[in-house]
Amino acid sequence: MPQGRIVKALAGYYYVQDGDALWQCRARGVFRKKGITPLVGDEVVYETNGTEGTITEILPRTSELIRPPIANIDQAILVFSLVEPDFNPQLLDKFLVHTEAANVDAVICLTKADLLSDKEKLNRIRERCNAIGYPVVVTSSKGKRGIEDIRAYLGGHLSVFAGQSGVGKSSLLNALFSGLSLETAPISQKLGRGRHTTRHVELIHLAEGGWVADTPGFSSLDFQSIEANELGLYFKEMRAMLGECKFRGCLHVNEPGCAVRAAVEAHEIQPARYENYLQFLQEIKERKPRY
Repeated sequence: MPQGRIVKALAGYYYVQDGDALWQCRARGVFRKKGITPLVGDEVVYETNGTEGTITEILPRTSELIRPPIANIDQAILVFSLVEPDFNPQLLDKFLVHTEAANVDAVICLTKADLLSDKEKLNRIRERCNAIGYPVVVTSSKGKRGIEDIRAYLGGHLSVFAGQSGVGKSSLLNALFSGLSLETAPISQKLGRGRHTTRHVELIHLAEGGWVADTPGFSSLDFQSIEANELGLYFKEMRAMLGECKFRGCLHVNEPGCAVRAAVEAHEIQPARYENYLQFLQEIKERKPRY
């Protein structure tokens, strides 16, 4: 049977790319019975009747994100604006936790550099991101600044562009890929954040090889799939200290002999990052179970 990749999911249909052919497919009912949902990015086996296809098998996934719902990515371009809306370090750390949990490499893209008058603020943000071990690219879609730097990361990867609403993902993708013309929307003056302009996940095939996903914007992430004793593993600087705490299973809160808290006091770990860790840990402890 033929194989392909799901490049779009819309209104109950899955669009499967197989070479130059694009098939509109339904998923077999057995997936629903098993509680399995095909995702954009899935490699699948399908069959056709000449006009429409049916997905019969989903091949094993190498990675999976919940929000945005996408499979088999190996790189996340995390898009955060410097202004309008203002840079949100806590939300960035939340995104980084989720990409680390999915074993996906992250590149931080800072947009709207042309709108930021405080260059020292830009330097502080960039230094914060570099210090925790993530590459940073500063862009401006209007001036094309940094566009080629982002493009250099994309070849040969299945990359997802993700970030809060209104940070300029669609504008960035329009600057990267001429002729794309994704809808953009102004920032809400009342809320200070953008309206959602991308309403479904779709993969864009790159001429140089690889795929890029534009995803719906969203304002929050939860920790439903992450346990309290796992959270520290998804902060790079804490993971590097694995095994150095006095007690096994240390949550780095008030346990004696905690190497992480000692590193925070010595400013080897950024205090702001540690505060975000504590906030996320509390969210995990207080979450309500889903049934």
